[in-house]
Amino acid sequence: MKDHNYQAARRSFLRTAAAVGIGTAGVALGSPLTASPVLAAEHEEETHGFVGRKKTNFTLDHKTFFFAGTNNYYLHYDSHFMIDDVLTSAAALGLKVIRLWGFIDGKDANGFVMQPTPGVYPEEGYERFDYTVWKAGKLGLKLVVTLTNNWDAFGGMDQYTAWFGSTKHDDFYTNQHIKAAYKNYIQHFVQRKNRYTGRLMKHEPAIMTWELGNEPRCESDPSGNTLLHWADELSRFIKKLDSRHLVAVGDEGFYNEPGNPDWARAGISGVDWKRLIALPAIDYGTFHLYPNDWGKDATWAVQWIKDHIHDAHAAGKPAVLEEFGWRDLATRDAIYRSWTDTVYQEGGNGDQFWILTGLQDDGTLYPNYDGYRVTRSDSTASVLSAHAAQMNAKSGKHGKDE
Repeated sequence: MKDHNYQAARRSFLRTAAAVGIGTAGVALGSPLTASPVLAAEHEEETHGFVGRKKTNFTLDHKTFFFAGTNNYYLHYDSHFMIDDVLTSAAALGLKVIRLWGFIDGKDANGFVMQPTPGVYPEEGYERFDYTVWKAGKLGLKLVVTLTNNWDAFGGMDQYTAWFGSTKHDDFYTNQHIKAAYKNYIQHFVQRKNRYTGRLMKHEPAIMTWELGNEPRCESDPSGNTLLHWADELSRFIKKLDSRHLVAVGDEGFYNEPGNPDWARAGISGVDWKRLIALPAIDYGTFHLYPNDWGKDATWAVQWIKDHIHDAHAAGKPAVLEEFGWRDLATRDAIYRSWTDTVYQEGGNGDQFWILTGLQDDGTLYPNYDGYRVTRSDSTASVLSAHAAQMNAKSGKHGKDE
């Protein structure tokens, strides 16, 4: 199954919000959660080959780690040939990090399913994921693994709510049976053995980060409290299972400033980015950027990048622009150059464009379903490769917090 309508589904709300200029009335925010001394401790004692964090820097083998990277959603179910083509292209471009999905719930994708029903985890459903981790390790790539989806592609949160008889998306964050099922899946995922490396996933150095979800939102609670408490609970749970890997929320970076005329900052999605990045078991802040779908322009995007890097560093955490896209091919190269230069100049820790694709089994290019496709031979790939060289050259040097 190809994820043909993914981008349209995931951003339909945003297009509506941008068109009508949605705002909210003032909403009182809850008090910050109390930090746990254990969970707040940074990764001072690194294990060789694992990406860690020291204050506002990522670290790798006791050196700072800055990166340019990408995303791809078919690495956990398509052929070895297609996986190899994407991963080798990423390495050739100098990219260091790839974000991918770590779930296929309910219906299969190309014959692979990781959880057909709650608590059932067929080993054959994980073969492509295992292969991707093995191959990434061979190529020196790091992986950000997202464990569920706010949208319905590959099952995600809506599949969990359907399994347990709920018609409300946001029950995913509060229903105890659903939360238990998701925790069981996470526990199985991080503790299972990779058939190609012989290591448990929690011992895989090719994995950089476990992400709580792809673009989680909780629109029924614009205060942000529901999502905040869920992220706190789940991130602590993962840290108890696996203290080596980083944990991130995977959200879009929406601010919660009730009454702000900019809908992306007004709190309408139930996301409160500043409080999320302050959680003790969250290692870094993620933010996304799709001006074409958000009713914004490329200039607005530059300030969006600056604000998130500044705010994350002020909170003592790294910041990663982990998804970004611009559809107009006539202007895309110049705009990507502007955005990635901003990340570099402002001290951002990493960025990951959407989406690097490659060849299919028949030798043709993977279709440009959402208009954001980048392939190794594109002029855009040259722009991103030059940026990757800048970020790679910055790695290994002492940062301001070293």
